[in-house]
Parts: sequence; structure tokens; C-alpha cells
Amino acid sequence: MISLVWLAGALLAGGAALAVGWPAWRDYRARESRDLNAERYMAWRGRAPRGSASSMSEGMTLAERRRLYLAAGIGLLAVVCLAAFFAVS
Repeated sequence: MISLVWLAGALLAGGAALAVGWPAWRDYRARESRDLNAERYMAWRGRAPRGSASSMSEGMTLAERRRLYLAAGIGLLAVVCLAAFFAVS
């Protein structure tokens, strides 16, 4: 019976990690895609910066990074709960 509590905890923590981390990851990827499209458009129009070949990428915002760290911590909790489930069953 106690093993089912650990399994439920693992499922809840995994779902919470997904709910916390997915929006931050989705927003980051969408912004990267928009930046890449803008960079391609500027190059097509002949107005791309000539000095550096680096991308316009700014990376993750602080809020996105925090959300992903929180999601990773909750995901680690889910793995611990899953290991406890296997240990007691």
C-alpha cells in the first residue's frame, strides 16, 4: 500500500515538472525561431550585419531559466519517488 503512495508521488511530481517547465521551454524555442526568421529576412534583404557572423540569439531570460531549474528539481523529486517505489515494492 505504501508503494502506491510513492508511485502517486512520482506521477504527481512528474506532472508538476512538466507543467512548470514546458511553458518556459516553449516560449524560449518560439523566441529563438522568431529571431532566426528575422535574421534570415535581414540577410535576404541585404541588411544583415557584416561584422559578425554570430546569431541574434539572446538566450534564455532569467525567469525562463528559473522555471527550468525548478522543473529540474521537481523532476529529480519524481525520480527519487520512483526509486522509492521500486525499493519498497
